[in-house]
Amino acid sequence: MNLPSSAQETGSVPVSEPIPKPRTVKKTAKASKAQPLMLSGALKRFVLDNPHASADTKQATQRAVDLFLQAFGDAPVSIIGGEKAGAFRDLLFSLPASLGKRKSSLTLGEEAQRAKQEGLPTLSGKSVKNHMMRLSALWNQLHQRELVTRNPWTGWNFENGQKTIRRSWTAKELALLASASWHSTSVPEHTFRLVTLIAAYSGMRLGEICALRKEDLQNIDGIPCFMVRPHSDDGWSPKTEASTRMVPVHPKLIEAGVLALKDTTEGPYLIPGLETSKQGVRGAALGRAFSLLKTRIGLPAEITFHSFRHTVSTQLRNADANIREVWTDRLLGHEATHKSQGTTTYLTSISTANLLQTIEAISYPATVFKKGTI
Repeated sequence: MNLPSSAQETGSVPVSEPIPKPRTVKKTAKASKAQPLMLSGALKRFVLDNPHASADTKQATQRAVDLFLQAFGDAPVSIIGGEKAGAFRDLLFSLPASLGKRKSSLTLGEEAQRAKQEGLPTLSGKSVKNHMMRLSALWNQLHQRELVTRNPWTGWNFENGQKTIRRSWTAKELALLASASWHSTSVPEHTFRLVTLIAAYSGMRLGEICALRKEDLQNIDGIPCFMVRPHSDDGWSPKTEASTRMVPVHPKLIEAGVLALKDTTEGPYLIPGLETSKQGVRGAALGRAFSLLKTRIGLPAEITFHSFRHTVSTQLRNADANIREVWTDRLLGHEATHKSQGTTTYLTSISTANLLQTIEAISYPATVFKKGTI
């Protein structure tokens, strides 16, 4: 009887045949990590690229998102919560109302600081609410798609309890300012007195006064005038188109020697003793020093450097009937109170003599600016 070979008994493969290699299981490639949806991407995807969104919606949402990005930078929408929304709301309330109406190299934080130092009007509750509502509408879409867990832009109060209504100076407050000792080491006292005197007798903004060049003091129709206009070399420009204007020099300023500054001041600027900040703002140190001074001498919060402008405006609007309202608007660089094509055309043709008559209506009690104090 033939016995089976060991190979047959065991079912093993003969030695002459190669042993098959065990099958290797290919490792599945790791799924690529999903990139978080950034705020800038959400804006593009759900608003800018949305064919159903109106042009106004796209523009307003873009503006709100741009402000957020300037303040905090781009970030995943999933981590933007109530803390950031609240910080953005608070920042908006502190920004000048003129933001975006002229070129500026300042950060939003610096713009807020400038508004505080110069006592500028800040964004209204309505403007802040509009920005927040645009972000809330975007978040509603994100929440509906479960890209965020909640909408942090809803439920906010837009009544800013900290907002202070600016007002005009009283004669007593001006006398207190004129008699106060000057402690700043960054701005000479003479410069401070000069700038405040010009503000009191012109209604010009702090930035406009500090930016004056020597060539901005000119004779127009035989009348010395400050020319408030853009400077192409450093990019400075007035707040609005209406702010580009000429302002006749008040007789009190001529008496104080302002016209001589053109010959006595070194450098291109008319006002001596001021430095330009790293952000290109001339007079920033003066704004800070003024804020410190008014706090030290006990002036109320509603009095700021911008109060000089309020004071001039109030005086001129309460002047006799010979001073027309449109002359005041032109002198201060305001948009016409009654906008019409005729009014706009008339504003550009107001004579220098009429503007001088308007500027001469500004007056203060003799005790306010004592001779030699400014």
